[in-house]
Amino acid sequence: MVEDDSERAPARLRSLLTWQAGRLNLLGTRLTAAQLPANGRSDYAVLAALEERGPISQADLGRILGLDRNAVNTIATRLDDAGRITRTTDTSDRRRNVVALTAAGRKALAELQSATDRVQAELAAPLTADEARRLSALLAKIIDANPGLPS
Repeated sequence: MVEDDSERAPARLRSLLTWQAGRLNLLGTRLTAAQLPANGRSDYAVLAALEERGPISQADLGRILGLDRNAVNTIATRLDDAGRITRTTDTSDRRRNVVALTAAGRKALAELQSATDRVQAELAAPLTADEARRLSALLAKIIDANPGLPS
């Protein structure tokens, strides 16, 4: 915590929601990097999407997560090589790959979830549980009001 006011950003800047959100993102990114492996965020996103949606095409996975096809392919290849997902050719459209979660993927997701939970707890530590729930609900409201954004 900065105690010397000369080292703080100007009050006008600190009052901007966009500035606050950016700083919160920076803090979250740093905490996540300290708790998760290098590819942990992308692996978590893909594994969580597959757990929630079930088997889906790589293209749909990319749309859901806001990732381009090359990024999805790179992540899917890594997870497939590790036995965390399977990739099969879509029987209705042989140009598409369908990805699905494996038992090893469920185990990896549980491990990533534990690390993610630690990050969330550390990030929300200055807040009461009620304040953290309200902040999450307010942020979700802003995000949901802008449907053009990737999830």
